[in-house]
Amino acid sequence: MNKFATAALAATLALGTVGVAGAAEAQSRRDAREWRQDQREDRRELRQDRREFRQDQRQDRREFRQEVRQYERWQRAQRRYSAPRYVPPRGYYARSWGYGQALPPAYRGRQYVVYDYNRYGLRAPPRGYHYVRTGDDVVLAAVATGVITAVIAGLFN
Repeated sequence: MNKFATAALAATLALGTVGVAGAAEAQSRRDAREWRQDQREDRRELRQDRREFRQDQRQDRREFRQEVRQYERWQRAQRRYSAPRYVPPRGYYARSWGYGQALPPAYRGRQYVVYDYNRYGLRAPPRGYHYVRTGDDVVLAAVATGVITAVIAGLFN
């Protein structure tokens, strides 16, 4: 009987540990499922963040293109204005300037810069730029370098 009781006790203990192992394994599976679910949610959030970032980038590019279009490289003046007689700087003659060319320093004098741009139907120049009269045309040029970013042809009579 002693052997029988010992065997029964051993069987009970073995089944108990199997039950504990089964519960631990079930808990482990549940933890793994939750971890995978968390990983999926993280990936979804990351995907959504990337989509929003790309949308923001597209919007920024659209806004930049619209700003660039406001100052087209070459445009014909809608209306012509009367202005005082144009006298080019000494050693220069009236000529047509183009986008990307640099105005000589002689054109950066006060008599060539157009300060009353509203009077002539021009928008306010961006910071660091000014309008310069060259013959019958007006160019939008950088103040520091003189590089031309826009030409408004035939603004003056």
